[in-house]
Amino acid sequence: MMNMGNMQQMMKQAQKLQKQMVEAQENLSKQEFVGKSPQEYVTASFTGDKTLKNLEIKSEIVDPEDVDLLSDMIVMAVNDGLTQITKAQEASVGKYTKGLPF
Repeated sequence: MMNMGNMQQMMKQAQKLQKQMVEAQENLSKQEFVGKSPQEYVTASFTGDKTLKNLEIKSEIVDPEDVDLLSDMIVMAVNDGLTQITKAQEASVGKYTKGLPF
């Protein structure tokens, strides 16, 4: 039978881990990530909680005859920004959740 001292120690460790995870997530949410399309024609700025804060489009990419190109550039910039956030999440919060079942 596990003694109560070990159980209490495990609970304290779990609480400490949870606090560290919350702090890591809060720090990540305060960071800014900028996704870019090729040649940086489009940039998309996000916060770490995946909120789109700004979308900039350079005028030279705006061609009324080729709206599909602009759409593609926007998608690339947004996806690049989201990928950066995901990698940062894995690096900061992932170390606490690695191996945990979900």
